Amino acid sequence: MKPAYVLLAAVAVLSSGACDAKKGDEANTTAAAPIKAVAPPKGGDWTKMVSRTEAGGYVMGNPEADVKLIEFGSMTCPHCAEFDEKGGEALINKYVKTGRVSYEFRNFVRDPYDLTAALIARCAGPERFFPLTHELYADQKNWIAKLQAIPAEQTQSLQTMGPEQQFTKIAEWAGLQQWGAQHGVPSSKSAQCLTNQAEINQLVQMNGDATTQFPEFAGTPTFVINGKMLEQTATWDKLEPQLRDALGG
Repeated sequence: MKPAYVLLAAVAVLSSGACDAKKGDEANTTAAAPIKAVAPPKGGDWTKMVSRTEAGGYVMGNPEADVKLIEFGSMTCPHCAEFDEKGGEALINKYVKTGRVSYEFRNFVRDPYDLTAALIARCAGPERFFPLTHELYADQKNWIAKLQAIPAEQTQSLQTMGPEQQFTKIAEWAGLQQWGAQHGVPSSKSAQCLTNQAEINQLVQMNGDATTQFPEFAGTPTFVINGKMLEQTATWDKLEPQLRDALGG
């Protein structure tokens, strides 16, 4: 496998535009009957069951759920942040919590900045992955604005750096190590994560795996239900009816 810093050449300007996935027309989700739940292990909560998957993502919920949902998301994608804001809580509380739906998030890194944020989100392991991802999306405009303020000549200098420097430097510019410390990830820990070559390579590999498994992959966020990639489903209003259909209405 080629080193990630070669595959992810630094770009001079961080894109804040579309993340490529088509959002489609907005739709109003009508009220639906409550979903019949599956009882969690005694004293448990399906939403507290989180583990790392063979594909490199993190999955929340009942491992035997009838509906297995996968999201390919980018930490620098505004559409992904919008989905998390408008649909994340409903997805977890209305669906994953019932034990009928499991939710796997796989990072799809678009650039070195994206990869840096993903390393921070993944730094504290399964238990903290989803909360950290949610908080990074909530603060996305702030830390991306810091990156966009960096002069072009400085961002171009990333191309001469190895991974032991590149992602640490980006985290410094974005204030992500300080951010991590404020969210329960000590700076000493995030420093290790930002130079973890195995994890960097895993993230790069996940990009290749996504486009190989789904040749029609068009961008983020992209959703897969029970192995089938959905088209034009980048919003909660579009995704929820498909979850309902997969559950039998």
